[in-house]
Formats: sequence, structure tokens, C-alpha cells
Amino acid sequence: MLDPRDSSDLPPIPGKRYFTIGEVSELCEVKPHVLRYWEQEFPQLSPVKRRGNRRYYQRHDVELIRHIKNLLYKEGFTINGAKNKLDMEANQPAKVQKDQEKRSKTIKLLIGELEEISSLLDA
Repeated sequence: MLDPRDSSDLPPIPGKRYFTIGEVSELCEVKPHVLRYWEQEFPQLSPVKRRGNRRYYQRHDVELIRHIKNLLYKEGFTINGAKNKLDMEANQPAKVQKDQEKRSKTIKLLIGELEEISSLLDA
């Protein structure tokens, strides 16, 4: 998901469990109002909300924000394009699993046919 080259110019993410919106803003070099907007646009981005509706982001949220920033600002995606890209990335493991199941069925069929040919040759 996150290409290490995406965040080479950004500060490293500290080893904390939760980050405030101000900390994330500095870590990702994105203004807080942009982060709040992205929460509305990207369902994958959902920080924990506690007392007084204060947002607390986790490390995976910060990485996702950096990825979104890269898609929008460096790769030139629109908001909808970035949403689609993130959805495709999220669905890729399912696609890979389906491809593996398909290959497995094909291999089993081939093995069965080869065994049949082998028994015909033995006879």
C-alpha cells in the first residue's frame, strides 16, 4: 500500500499508539481541516474518537493519510480516482486468492488427465 518513496521527505512516524490531529498534521504535512475532509471522503480513514469528539489516529491511519496524500498530490489522482485506487488495493488479496483457487482447480484437472493417460499407456 504505502511505497517507502512516498514519505521520504516526511518526518518518521514515532512509535506511539495514538496521535492527535495536530501531530498527524505535522507528520503528514497536511492541514487539520484537510484531514477532517478526507475522513468524510475516504471510508478507510476512521480515527478513534474519544472525549469531546477528539480524534486519535493510529499508525495505520497515518500511513494511509500519507498514501492518500501521495495519490492526490504527487500522482495527480482526483478524490474519486484515489478512492477507486484504494478500493482496488483493498480487493487485490481477494483477487489473488481467487486466481490461486482457479490455478489449483486447473492443476487438479491436469493431474487427473495425466494419470488417465499414464494408465492407458501402462495397459
